[in-house]
Amino acid sequence: MTAAAGLTAAEPTTVRLRPRYEGSNICTWIGFKHVNYLVEEAVLDHLRVRGLAARRLYEEHGLCVELVDLDTRIGSAFHMDDEVVAEVLPRTRPEDTEMRLTVKLAAVRADGPVHGASAKVGVVLRRDTRGGAAEPVPAELERFVVDRIDREAGKQAPPVPALPSAYAVGRGAVGVGAVGGDPLLTELARDANSFVWRWRIPYPYCHFTERLQMSGYLRQMEEVVDLFLADRGVSIRTLLDQQNWIPVVPHSSITLLDEALMEEELYTVFTVEEVFKNFTYTARMDCYVVRDGALVRTATGRITHGYAVIENRRDWSLVDFDERMLAALAG
Repeated sequence: MTAAAGLTAAEPTTVRLRPRYEGSNICTWIGFKHVNYLVEEAVLDHLRVRGLAARRLYEEHGLCVELVDLDTRIGSAFHMDDEVVAEVLPRTRPEDTEMRLTVKLAAVRADGPVHGASAKVGVVLRRDTRGGAAEPVPAELERFVVDRIDREAGKQAPPVPALPSAYAVGRGAVGVGAVGGDPLLTELARDANSFVWRWRIPYPYCHFTERLQMSGYLRQMEEVVDLFLADRGVSIRTLLDQQNWIPVVPHSSITLLDEALMEEELYTVFTVEEVFKNFTYTARMDCYVVRDGALVRTATGRITHGYAVIENRRDWSLVDFDERMLAALAG
């Protein structure tokens, strides 16, 4: 696999993509989750071009391509049926133990390309032991290989809470969601402006046999926002029906810190951190599992939201938060 030596080369790669139909939830605009899916596809293509296709790495060397950092800024909207040019620029330095990449997305328009988004991505190769014997890992890739994802040390995140004394350790000891009274939900919701959701990790959100993948966390981030807004009385449907407002996301980031496994129960804490000039708000997402009698943080991230009013079938414009939205965000 001599192409592995090209991982730190400066030459970018480009690929043409189209957003999935699924991502066009309101009118023909593409949501932040599917913009990030385009970023992921561009990274996988970049590795493929370098001779490091995810399938090949797994089947020949037992290595799983894992996106562990994803930080994306969206500057303009993508639409259904857009053709998107994705440029991937390697940013890995000789001393790095994780691959570092920058991805730029531009929509093809009649009068030329329009910059739509940019992202910073981190990738590791996680060794898998389930599939039997594998060929040796090429020397050029060894520095990117980990036996498990364990990146909590040194990452900026709040301290991990202790389990409450009333918590019964063991899967299935308490009811799913808030059913039956879960003391851990109460403990994690101590911040007055936090919303907590307990959720069983399903098979479709995982890859490489057992682990919740980056796209699964993107789906988690999207859904916890939806649940939070409904809990505060400003659900997406409510604002659509009453004010013709839709949420827009200029920035999102997710960092994997540990591994979350299929059928574990994930505790997701969504906390509003700042409202900026009545125009956007930023919230933090922290995800935990209970393992070996302790609470383990598996991911952290942030998302910035604003609101826009639908003007017609093609256009929207940003609006300031009204008193109802400000009250909801204040808790």
